[in-house]
Order: sequence, then C-alpha cells, then structure tokens
Amino acid sequence: MKKIGILVLLITCFKISMGELWLPGTAHAENFRLYETLNLSETISFPAFRQALAGYTKYITNENNSLLVLIDFTKPSTEKRFCVIDLKQEKVLFSSYVSHGRASGENYAVSFSNQPGSHKSSLGFFLTGNTYIGKNGYSLLLDGLEQGINDKARERSIVIHGADYADPAVLKKQNRLGRSLGCPALPPAISSQIIDTIKNGSLLYIYGKNKV
Repeated sequence: MKKIGILVLLITCFKISMGELWLPGTAHAENFRLYETLNLSETISFPAFRQALAGYTKYITNENNSLLVLIDFTKPSTEKRFCVIDLKQEKVLFSSYVSHGRASGENYAVSFSNQPGSHKSSLGFFLTGNTYIGKNGYSLLLDGLEQGINDKARERSIVIHGADYADPAVLKKQNRLGRSLGCPALPPAISSQIIDTIKNGSLLYIYGKNKV
C-alpha cells in the first residue's frame, strides 16, 4: 500500500509540474479528451487549451459560432503555435507559425503589453472583427475583451495579417521568425484563407507567461 501511495504522489507531482493540476470531474475529463482528439500537444499546451475553452464559454453566446483560435506564446517562434479549431466538428482547421512583437522577445515571447508604442504582443481574449486592406495587405481587426490587458488593440492597430517575416522559410536563415510591431502575423501563403475563416466574431485567445 505504501508503494502505491508513493506512486500516486509521484504522478500527481508530475502533472502539477507540467503546468496543470489534475482534478477529477467530467468537465476536466472532457476537456482532456477533446485535447487528445485534436492532437494539439505539439502546437498548444493543455493549460492554454483549457483556459481558451473557459473563455469560449464566457464570451461566445452564439451556438452557431463554433470556431476557437489559439496562440500559445510559451512555445518558440520556430514551432507552429497558432491553430484554428472547429469545436463542433472537433477538428483543427489550420495549424501555423505566427510572429510576436519585436519587443516581446527573440525566439520566445516573454514580455507583453497593452500600451501604444510598446511594440509588444498582448495576451488574453479577443473577438475578430471586419477585414480591410492596409499597409500590410489583407488584414483582420481585433477587439480586446480584457480591460487593462488588451483593450487597446484597436488603438494600437493590433491586427492579424500576412507578413514575409512570418514565413517558415525565414527559419532557414536565422534561428527565429521575424517579428512584428505587436501583431500576430501569419505566413502570407495562408493568411488570407485563415482571415476569411475566422473573421466577424470568432474568439481568439493568446496565451503566454509575462516575465516582466
């Protein structure tokens, strides 16, 4: 019995060290089942996914809108860390590289801001808005939903757009993607298709750990 108790303790400590306290319950079990079904482990961490689902329940009241967009900035820019999920179909529609703000860090984004001129990425929940053609081409407006965290997204012109520096081909020349002025920039080859899929009211969650 003593050995069994030690084994249970070790498993619990391992799961806590992975950033997620393993709690019994149908909601947690269902979240983890969906996480595994979507095969997200190499793109989005489970804590990020769990928090995104909680936000989806809070912010999305239209049951016809089943899209959830996630960015996990605990992962480096050298890895895919952006995805679009259709929760109703339990399907990943897109998985992509994405750039962070130049003042947020080098390969990893570690510092975030809501302030104009900071050139940093912002964390938290956003709703996608309308599209427009701007200096970065076809772009998607974002509205930050969290006061003091990302509610100045419009003022800062934080939008989703395509950029050559976000293309994974850049990785062959340097050890990270290029960086934006704070926008989550996508590879040009797929940016327009992603924007058209998630525009007009989809929930975006940007997850990260602010070290500053």
